[in-house]
Amino acid sequence: MPRRNTSFADLLLQAPWWVSVVAAAITYFVMGHLLPAIETENQLINMVFKALAVPAPYFAFFILLIAPFSFFNSRRKAKQLDTQKSIDTIRQLHWRNFEELVAEAYRRQGYRVAEGGFGADGGIDLELRKNDEWVLVQCKQWKAQKVGVNVIREMFGVLSASNADKVIVITSGRYTQQAIDFASDKPMLLVDGNGLLSLIHDVQTAPKVEATKQTICPRCGSELVERQAKRGINAGNTFLGCSSFPKCRYSE
Repeated sequence: MPRRNTSFADLLLQAPWWVSVVAAAITYFVMGHLLPAIETENQLINMVFKALAVPAPYFAFFILLIAPFSFFNSRRKAKQLDTQKSIDTIRQLHWRNFEELVAEAYRRQGYRVAEGGFGADGGIDLELRKNDEWVLVQCKQWKAQKVGVNVIREMFGVLSASNADKVIVITSGRYTQQAIDFASDKPMLLVDGNGLLSLIHDVQTAPKVEATKQTICPRCGSELVERQAKRGINAGNTFLGCSSFPKCRYSE
């Protein structure tokens, strides 16, 4: 879905509460004092500047009014992340709350997060920035259906058309093997349900979810599957091996 236009009020609502306070103060100073004090050779412009002093307190008050909403919105998002207990509670979230959960998790990792309000499915949901890194994120809260290769191809197209460094696709479910294979040699990170739980666990104030064992091959990005050794001194023992074997021989 196409991205909807984000208003100034929306941006303030997503920002920390003190941003609204600072913006209100700046607005009042500029409209109420700075611009009216400027004298130009154009009398019409002078009249407009002086007239701005009248609505200045009202504009400042409107912006200041957003501060408490921003404060409680931030508290709500923080509580939503800290109260998650399992993948089941995450899957019960509305798609918009799911995006907020992911956004809050990356925000706690030190990223500056822009939440898009792009729609329930399609397009870029979040933009992450840290230092010089720019990452695009798409959230897929698919409970039953695996995320297929078509979605990953689409996101790679978005990455290629932008100047972003990487794309992250994150789901509460799983990916098809084709999707994993396609992303393995590209600047793309596929985070499945287990990876999401680990992400949430690492940033929760008091961890309530259990971090699960990684099921993605760190070497090629394919899924790790449980196998049983048939020969050697470990015959009969189980281990995790890359599903791309024999192309990839990683095991743990």
